[in-house]
This record gives sequence, C-alpha cells and structure tokens, in this order.
Amino acid sequence: VQLVESGGGLVQPGGSLTLSCVASGFPFTAFAMSWSRQAPGKEREQVASITSSGARTNYADSVKGRFTISRDNRKNTVYLQMNSLKSEDTGVYYCIAPVGRGQGTQVTVSS
Repeated sequence: VQLVESGGGLVQPGGSLTLSCVASGFPFTAFAMSWSRQAPGKEREQVASITSSGARTNYADSVKGRFTISRDNRKNTVYLQMNSLKSEDTGVYYCIAPVGRGQGTQVTVSS
C-alpha cells in the first residue's frame, strides 16, 4: 500500500492550495478516502471524506465551504482543494485509506 501526498507549501492567509494523493497497492476504486490534518500540539482531525464513487462527501465544520475533496478513479488520485486558507489550517495533511495512510504534506498558512 502506498499513498503519496503532494501540493503542500507556504501560502498567505486567504490563499489557496490543492493537495493530491496518488494511491497504489490496493483497489482504490473500492474504498472511501479521506484527508486528515494534525496541527502542532493538537489532535489529528479528519477534515474531509469521499465515498468510493465520489458521489458523497463530508466535511468538518471548520473547513466546510472552503475545502473541496474530489477523486479521479482513473488516476487512483484523491484531491483536496483548499480555499480561503486561515492560519489555523496550518498542519501536516494526511491522505487516509482504510488500509493505510501517507507520510503527510506540510501546509503552512502565514503572512
């Protein structure tokens, strides 16, 4: 099982980033996927999830209306579009599958 995240970085408040996660080693199209994040000194928080077909999504209240999760089952890839970023969105973002998780990608929101 391999989940490789990319797209993190430093962005100013109000900016946008898109995270990508390429999956391999398991039947990606059969599984729901999610993104979680962990900020320094805080517990890990699930921010978004998507069903195997992509038909349904769910978001944490803290990101609702600003983040969008999507997937491309032809590319075994799940995305997290993040808009109107705030300093409190800073953290390590992880791509999560029922069979494993990625190494994480750092997102820093700062002026």
